[in-house]
Amino acid sequence: MRYSTQVKPISYLKANAAEVLLQLNEQRQPMVITQNGEAKAVLQDVASYEETQETLALLKMLALGNQDIEAGRTRPLADVAQRLRSK
Repeated sequence: MRYSTQVKPISYLKANAAEVLLQLNEQRQPMVITQNGEAKAVLQDVASYEETQETLALLKMLALGNQDIEAGRTRPLADVAQRLRSK
C-alpha cells in the first residue's frame, strides 16, 4: 500500500470530514493528515484499528513467550497436561 496516495492536508479533512470517514470505512486504508506540509496524524477506520490492536497483542504474547524460553522458564508438556487434568 502506498501512503502517498492517501495524504491529505488538514484543510481537506475539515472541509470533507463526512466524506473522509466514508472513504476510510469503504477502502479500509489509512489516511495521512498533514499540517503545514508535515505529516501530523494517521486516520484509520475502527475495524482496522481493532485488528491492529489484536495483532499487536498477539505479537506481544509471542515476544513474552520467547523471553520465557530464553530465560529457561519452561515446563515439559506432559507436566502441564497432567496439572490441568488434575484440576
